[in-house]
This record gives sequence, C-alpha cells and structure tokens, in this order.
Amino acid sequence: VLLVESGGGLVQTGGSLRLSCVTSGFTFGNYAIGWFRQAPGKEREGVSCISGRDGSTYYPDSDKGRFTRFTIARDNAENSVYLQMNILKAEDTAVYYCAAGFLGDILGSCQRDLYEFWGQGTQVTVSS
Repeated sequence: VLLVESGGGLVQTGGSLRLSCVTSGFTFGNYAIGWFRQAPGKEREGVSCISGRDGSTYYPDSDKGRFTRFTIARDNAENSVYLQMNILKAEDTAVYYCAAGFLGDILGSCQRDLYEFWGQGTQVTVSS
C-alpha cells in the first residue's frame, strides 16, 4: 500500500493550493481517503474525507464549518484524491497527510484513528 502526497509549498495569505494524493496497492473503491493535517505542537486532525466508492464526503464530527474553504475530490481512474484549498490563512500552516480507511471500518467517519494507511505528508506554509 502506498499513498504519496504532493502539491504543498509556500503561499501567501489568501492564496490557494491543490494537494494531490496518489494511491496504489489496494482496491480504491473499497476505501475512503481522507486529508488530515498536523500543525507544530498540535494533534493531527481531520480535514475532510471521501468515499472511493461513491464520492460521499465526510467531515470531522465537530469541525465541518472550519473547512468550507477546502474541497475534496477523487479521480477513480487515477486512484487519486485531491484537496483544493482556497483563501488560505496562517493557521492552515501544517503538514498535510492523506490516509486510507476501509469503508466497512470507518463507517462514514473522518476520524484519524480509523484510517489505517498513511502517506508521508506534504508541508503547507502560509505566510502572513
């Protein structure tokens, strides 16, 4: 199983970035793929997740409103998931990870503990 993130970088406040996660080694349609992030000194948190089967989107239980600037999408032909991030703020600075969780286990959740396979992460830095 392999998940490889790309697209991070340095961007100014108000700018945009599009992250990519290319996956391999498992049946994409049987898994959900999520984006998570970890800022310095903070716990890793969910951003948004998407079903590889039907494109349903899932958000962290209590934080859906925080990520309306972000849009998750999938491309089943490419076994890939993307995160479009707009109107970036300094507090979005973090390492962003993608992860895969079996649909039968995650049950529509975007909780990090339910996602089994992880990429190495890509750094996003938003300068103010």
